[in-house]
Amino acid sequence: MKVLFVAGFGPISRDAETTQHFYAEVLGLPLTGEDGYYHSDQVDGCKHFALWPLSQAAESCFGHERWPDNLPVPQGWLELDVEDIASATAELRQQGYQLLVENRLEPWGQRVTRLLGPNGLLVGITETPWMRG
Repeated sequence: MKVLFVAGFGPISRDAETTQHFYAEVLGLPLTGEDGYYHSDQVDGCKHFALWPLSQAAESCFGHERWPDNLPVPQGWLELDVEDIASATAELRQQGYQLLVENRLEPWGQRVTRLLGPNGLLVGITETPWMRG
């Protein structure tokens, strides 16, 4: 698997209002958004920084707003853009990782495979066309 860049990073929040206040008001990050998902493409060193509500992460992975009780609740998310998502997905599957989403095309044009990393991060292996130079 060849990782090209970090496509995005941020905390996963159970309390969107408190999280947004801390990152936007206290730390002064230039975040915009709605429905608890606040983001910015203007934080140097990260192509996309976002506050992602747990309910939306669950919806993205499982199709409903409740995170399953049998899985650790992630505290953050990390997306790594790879050269070839199909082979990266196959490699992760062959190594025995439990994939929550496999090579899915999102409505906004990004392809993603998601899994929980060993440290509790929700990890996305992605192909994000508009971020590639």
